[in-house]
Amino acid sequence: MADFYQNGIVTTLHNLTRRPIAQLEQELMSFSRVRPMTLVLPSLFSELQRPALAHIVDELKQVPYLSEIVVGLDNATHDEYLYAKEFFSALPQRVRILWNDGPRLQELDQLLAEAHLAPQEAGKGRNVWYCMGYVLASGMGKAVALHDCDILTYSRDMLARLFYPVANPHFNYQFCKGYYARYADGKLNGRVARLLVTPLIKALKKMEGADDYLEYMDSFKYSLSGEFSMQTSVLNDIRIPFDWGLEIGMLSEIYRNYATNKICQVDIADVYDHKHQDLSIDNLDNGLARMATDISKAMMRKLATQGHVLNPGKLRTLKATYYRMALDFIDSYYNDAIINGLTVTRHAEEEAVELFAQAIMRAGDIFLDRPSEAPFIPSWNRITSAIPDFLEKIYDAVEADNS
Repeated sequence: MADFYQNGIVTTLHNLTRRPIAQLEQELMSFSRVRPMTLVLPSLFSELQRPALAHIVDELKQVPYLSEIVVGLDNATHDEYLYAKEFFSALPQRVRILWNDGPRLQELDQLLAEAHLAPQEAGKGRNVWYCMGYVLASGMGKAVALHDCDILTYSRDMLARLFYPVANPHFNYQFCKGYYARYADGKLNGRVARLLVTPLIKALKKMEGADDYLEYMDSFKYSLSGEFSMQTSVLNDIRIPFDWGLEIGMLSEIYRNYATNKICQVDIADVYDHKHQDLSIDNLDNGLARMATDISKAMMRKLATQGHVLNPGKLRTLKATYYRMALDFIDSYYNDAIINGLTVTRHAEEEAVELFAQAIMRAGDIFLDRPSEAPFIPSWNRITSAIPDFLEKIYDAVEADNS
């Protein structure tokens, strides 16, 4: 059972009593009259052929408070899009699928490209960004939540707890991050969060001294979770990365726009498991190596905007400081795993730390070599300023595809 300890500067909402899902959903039904709720599901077509998403759909069939479900579909041919429409037709809620590879949305992407506003790369960030645009265009939801489509341990309790802090009109939160323990099948998981993000933030705090942003980031129990919720108005002015730095970039944007008393994190699951990325030791452009590089870049960009100076000497110091702290964390996590009867392999953990140290240096080299790089997709406020009727265009395109 979770404790009630509040650490850091972000409010933590624990799961102390395991409230019955019927009680939570009854309250959410009441909240939905004031704050209608939209769920966003960014998905590759390949997810439709795996058991996780079929189970998620079965759980969502039982959710009574959602006004709308928006599915962002990537890497789908026309026939695969038709299959996706049939797949999601089992849901009783209003469902809209964004066929991102379809001619209508590709035409809109080209319109943005001509104005130098299009996302530069395909990926989860681009998918989520277009879904955000449609949510703003449809106007169906006052609160919006997002979660991944590969969650093997999904239950509708997760969604109820994720929505509750931003849907409750008596709460004052604009943004909520989900967190959970990463273990499954007797193994301790979550290597990137445990062995990259946490020791990297600790190393930066040691090097840079007192810093509100680093204290904020260090307050999150699982900063890389793909589950978060927010007031729909938040979508207008955030700029998200198009690469693997999406989750870190999202937290950084929320920090830029809102006071910390408007931000919270909530315990949404006792156990969480999803598909796992390869470590990719031999190819830094794939797997966890690519993810670690993009996450490190996102952290460095934000520190630079906070006035911190990064140079080759400081990067070498950061790598050494990170490496020592990460090795210490290996001991801590090993002991935590053993007392809980879980398995963790020290050799594999040290391999991961060595790879992540390389990724930090690689991210630093990229950051210093490309000082003028624009890593973020423009905010929707900027899009509508440049192309005033663009939200209407995306709404019409999605409706035509779904008709």
